[in-house]
Amino acid sequence: MRLFNILALMPLLALLTVSPLCAQVTFGAAGAEGEPFRRQAWRVPSPDSAIAAHALLFRPAGVGPFRLAVIAHASTQNALRRAQIPQSEYRALAAFLVARGFAVLVPERLGHGATGGRYLEDQGSCDEADYARSGRATAEEISLALDYLRKQDFTRKDAAIVIGHSAGGWGALAFANADPKAISAIIAFAPGRGGHANDEPNRICAPHALVAAATEFGKAARIPVTWFVTSNDSYFAPAFSKSLADAFRSAGGKVDFRALPAVGSEGHGMIETDAGVKAAGAELERVLNQSKPMATKKP
Repeated sequence: MRLFNILALMPLLALLTVSPLCAQVTFGAAGAEGEPFRRQAWRVPSPDSAIAAHALLFRPAGVGPFRLAVIAHASTQNALRRAQIPQSEYRALAAFLVARGFAVLVPERLGHGATGGRYLEDQGSCDEADYARSGRATAEEISLALDYLRKQDFTRKDAAIVIGHSAGGWGALAFANADPKAISAIIAFAPGRGGHANDEPNRICAPHALVAAATEFGKAARIPVTWFVTSNDSYFAPAFSKSLADAFRSAGGKVDFRALPAVGSEGHGMIETDAGVKAAGAELERVLNQSKPMATKKP
């Protein structure tokens, strides 16, 4: 009889044992607002239901609703470097956007820094890189973070923009197939993957595969792209970047390609600096203001 009672209780004991391992992942603000620009840690959805992606949110004063800008950070194939990457802030760019009425989200993607988890953007070997797959994986993470923030009371439901840097810019190109009613523009700074192959400047893994993937993204694109590169970018030089932009455009994508003068000692990281934001400032203003859509009404 005692054995029967123990066996009867086993399913309940199993549930009690497992439940802590299935603790619900929570999203939203993860700390108090601070400086500058109401800087606040957030947690947003990721493709892994068990992991909330770390993010930073910057906002203007007031309650909004504000237009939303999502900034997709750069990446690396090196796992150790990814794990050591600090939370991206893009503070100069965030300041530029907040001053123009945007709420700015900088989400960390899986496989990076404090977020951790499996790196979904792996492009594979240098000779057989799958750039289309890696770009789509980045685009999915951008989409999840953006959709979550668009549901918040302080953001508008329309006219969001996506800004990507390097691998983040590559993902932004893949994201150009999104709904143009929700996303008004995509801005890509030195988009691409596979640069600095074997840590060598001006060497790209399988450049033909990168062009083919840009063509694939262009075929599906519905959102206009503004593409920036500097003359001293040793990852994706202006001539090669233009060939990517041309492939994207020839396939049907709408792209405005802008080659800028040298910024700093390495132009690839221009958008992380005050000088880089200043160099792109006039064109950024044009992109941000080109549609001037009306705010959606709150119920």
